[in-house]
Amino acid sequence: MTSVRIPSVLARWVPTRSHGALACVLFALSCALVLADDASLIALAKQRYGAPAGVLVQEWRELIAAQKGQPDGEALKRVNDFFNRRIRFVDDAEVWHQPDYWATPIEMMGKGAGDCEDYTIAKYFSLRELGIPAAKLRLIYVKARIGGPSSSITQAHMVLGYYDTPEAQPLVLDNLIGEIRPAAQRPDLVPVFSFNAEGVYAGGAVSSIERLSRWKDLQLKMKTEGYTP
Repeated sequence: MTSVRIPSVLARWVPTRSHGALACVLFALSCALVLADDASLIALAKQRYGAPAGVLVQEWRELIAAQKGQPDGEALKRVNDFFNRRIRFVDDAEVWHQPDYWATPIEMMGKGAGDCEDYTIAKYFSLRELGIPAAKLRLIYVKARIGGPSSSITQAHMVLGYYDTPEAQPLVLDNLIGEIRPAAQRPDLVPVFSFNAEGVYAGGAVSSIERLSRWKDLQLKMKTEGYTP
């Protein structure tokens, strides 16, 4: 395979490749989503959070059904638009009375609100359900410059990256803007580390996803809801 030189401005966006082809195939088989039927998810949301939550979850399930088999680009746009338009951005302290809380998609839609991590998690699992492999998706912690690329003021933020190929610059799905843009067009974001169900990627190294306790807690909550990886 011909090596690909990654421009330095994008190098931090591209994760290290550490798994062989066989390992990727085995992992993909082991991470098939196990879902409750749509009616059960809708009923759960309605029972816990009220009728509006049931309606929102129903619209989400209709979106997923409509996007099955569609090209990745179409799925990315529809999923990104759905959550950006239907969910209000509200800090965890206000929604959950905690400084940092990772909500499941059902929890976020139940509240109708969430922070950047909640948007990213919901988009990630929606796209996984639509058949996009985990290897193409990364939940990416970044430093976001507030006030434009030249600003020195930053805050912690999370976005979802879609990698068409392992060496490609990602497309960035972000709740701050509606448009999905390549990483090269987001100079306001500086990646810190990324992760998915396969591992944690930081500084050119890959470590076990087990180090992220919040990820484990999230999956346990999703299992009780019947929507789990």
